[in-house]
Amino acid sequence: MKKLVSLLAIMTLVFTLAACNSDKASTDKKESDKEQITLSYANWTLGTEEEQNLERVMIKEFEKKNPNIKIKIDESIAATDWNGTLSAAASGGKMPDVFMLAQIPLPLSNDWLMDLTEMTSKDEDFKKIPEVIKQSATYSDKVYALPYAQHFLGYLVNKDLFNEANLDYPEYGASFDEFMSAIKDVTNINNGVAGINHPFSIPDWYPSAVNEDLGWYTYKDGEYQLDSKEFINGVNIAKEMNANGYAYETLTDDQKAKFKGENPEEVWMQGQVAVKWDGTWGTGNLTQNASFEWDFIGIPGGRTIVTNDFLGISKSTKHAKEAYEFSKWMSFGKEGFMKRLELVEKEDKALNTLPVTSDEEVLEAYFELSEVPGIRTAYENLDNAIIEPVKTVPGFVESRWEAPTGIKAGENANATIGQMIESFWKGELKVEDYAKQLDELADQKSKEAIDALNK
Repeated sequence: MKKLVSLLAIMTLVFTLAACNSDKASTDKKESDKEQITLSYANWTLGTEEEQNLERVMIKEFEKKNPNIKIKIDESIAATDWNGTLSAAASGGKMPDVFMLAQIPLPLSNDWLMDLTEMTSKDEDFKKIPEVIKQSATYSDKVYALPYAQHFLGYLVNKDLFNEANLDYPEYGASFDEFMSAIKDVTNINNGVAGINHPFSIPDWYPSAVNEDLGWYTYKDGEYQLDSKEFINGVNIAKEMNANGYAYETLTDDQKAKFKGENPEEVWMQGQVAVKWDGTWGTGNLTQNASFEWDFIGIPGGRTIVTNDFLGISKSTKHAKEAYEFSKWMSFGKEGFMKRLELVEKEDKALNTLPVTSDEEVLEAYFELSEVPGIRTAYENLDNAIIEPVKTVPGFVESRWEAPTGIKAGENANATIGQMIESFWKGELKVEDYAKQLDELADQKSKEAIDALNK
């Protein structure tokens, strides 16, 4: 009887192993039966093959996970002329399957982009992207781009400079008056301390900081309000900072000689600028190299300013599903971002984006790795966030910088809007005299761009 039991046990084991081997063979066969495809990919974040930065490692991890898909980096799309080389590729019928977008409106108007609405509507990860970010990639109720990376814009503070001067440093959510007082009080040019790095961005963020009905550079709901008191005040505050020597980058050469460093970034890293306008992409360098205590404090009032990079999928791709899955892995997908965090720890890579999701597990994993109090607070305020419109709003570049005004400003006989605003904070012209004219021109350029896109 014992022999019979033993024999039955052996036979059971043999059949079990055979079944397992059969299942494995079946799985292997299914994997090998999958269509072998190649996706071409263009992005300016990839560095060189020798560097093997985080983006390239992420690509290799995707290929490991999907052995039937090979990612081919398209080197023909040049960072120095992104839109121009993309246009050449489109004309030659050689568009990359997946590519970074310098702006969304241009490739959309050129009919390069696939409508991703159906795929995103079924994607649980896409549903966890904050609504304000989803809307920035939506045109006529259709999704044409995927948020690839996320950054917050705002100020970084050198806490040590304030502590050494026995002053309170501004924190996230400080009022504008508290912010300005802190900058003025800490400035000591003779001792090599500048209150702020530059005043250039103030006209962009100030209106939305003091009036929730205004957006970045006053833009909201398709219109600008450059003749508003908020925009005019923002320009004049930048003018005050320049005139009174609070900002390092607008100091005279003799004043700059009191500081260490060959450029503004070096002066900041030497600990001689108290508050610096930047994006959260700069926090990785601070974490690794700063010799002072710092935090991210956003803008006065606490509204979160978001700027995203976006990926597009070519309308001509033959592998839409795989292109979407790859784009998701590299950007907003939970599985991909968790792998990104794992690689940062495992391979000591620099983390170059914030999570593009409201998923609590992802956010907790991120903050375990990179705990910056101000950034966590900025995430908590995303419901009232503002999107920097450079990459998403039709005509914004013209309305903010490039449109000629027909007005002489400084040495420019026909100054652009950007050159006019510069002349205001330099004190060459008065913003009050030209605000109405600039507002009408900005609205005109916006309407022209939207009309062209609709056509």
